[in-house]
Amino acid sequence: MSADQDLAPLSTGAGPSPKQRLVLLLATLAGGLSAWHAVSPSWQVPLPSPAVLGEERLQDFRDALYFPIREFLAGGNPYDPAAMFAHWPVRQDFNLYQPYHLLLHAPFALPGYRVGAVAFTLFSLLLLVLLAALTAHAVRRYVPVPFGVTTAVVSALLVTSQVGKAQLYVGQINPLIALGAAGALLARRDRPGWAAVALALAWLKPQYGFPLAVLLFARGSRRVALLGTAVAAAASLPVVVLLVVRGGGIGPFLDVVVANLTHARATDYGAVDSLTAQRVDIAAVVFRVTGWTPSELVVLAGVLVASALLIRRTKEPVADLLTLLAVVVCVVHQPGDVLIAVPEMAVVAALWWRHRGEPGWGAAGLAVVALAVPFAHLYTVDSLFGPRTSVTVDGAAVVVAWGLAVAAAVRVRAT
Repeated sequence: MSADQDLAPLSTGAGPSPKQRLVLLLATLAGGLSAWHAVSPSWQVPLPSPAVLGEERLQDFRDALYFPIREFLAGGNPYDPAAMFAHWPVRQDFNLYQPYHLLLHAPFALPGYRVGAVAFTLFSLLLLVLLAALTAHAVRRYVPVPFGVTTAVVSALLVTSQVGKAQLYVGQINPLIALGAAGALLARRDRPGWAAVALALAWLKPQYGFPLAVLLFARGSRRVALLGTAVAAAASLPVVVLLVVRGGGIGPFLDVVVANLTHARATDYGAVDSLTAQRVDIAAVVFRVTGWTPSELVVLAGVLVASALLIRRTKEPVADLLTLLAVVVCVVHQPGDVLIAVPEMAVVAALWWRHRGEPGWGAAGLAVVALAVPFAHLYTVDSLFGPRTSVTVDGAAVVVAWGLAVAAAVRVRAT
């Protein structure tokens, strides 16, 4: 079988073997135990109040979902940091998420806080399982593995890993974005309409949606890139119009946007030159390692241009991995944001052994190893080497992974 044939989608027919059934059972049991441990903070966390603003459990659900939506439903503008801090017990401002977020996740903010937190955590757990299923589907395009077994194994690994557990522990919305980003890549050729909807979900956070749309456009999926962006904009437009009317016009609304960006740049958790920020993008990692602060716009443009030039000439598994790594390192991102690359990591890992002797595949395999670093529970090293050591290691590993993916893309060429 030639290398190109080997990278063509495969089909499977046989059911799981006894060993595979055993793996399925063990993975289900291990995943169930890890899932119980991961979702328990949702009913253990104290109810929000000024006295517990430093509480990390469900902090993103509290600060970026529940109370922003409550502010919106109460007639206010949740993008206004002053209003949020004055009206609600939040520690972080509400960043510039797509406005449709305020409608999409409203069902979790309508009930009481405890009910909403538990429901959202269970929903996020379901999304992680769906991401595992999407990963199994992606792997089965190249390697004949049982869908159920692969889904169970990946699910167990996700909810046990630091990245997967953190999504549930702090109440992040990244599982939905990861499904969108991975789905847009997988469906961009066969089902461009669904791929556009998936991209619209990735646009929920613009730091995902914008670079992904640019790279999809560069790869020739122009309809997906443009339609997905248009869907996200159309879904957000009614909310924007309402906020503009409430605020007294475009001018006051834009003033709030400027105030939001100004506040975000000044926080110790969002600034590029902050020693305590949990950022893994190139600009932040360079600062943490060298003390020099590069231009974030130059980094954004440089990464996107370099990656776009390479992915057009690279075989799909490596091109997909490079695409999502570029999304993470080009602009502000945190360790948990590597969740979007899970399906591509699994595909490259599954193919690496077969192609290990071919040009570029050694670098591709090492990129997966480097990208796996944030999934480990490295926060334990902070007690040995000082606070934030784990974040620095995570960031360096992600940037190295992108560099290795670039090296792989140079040599793993499409034919």
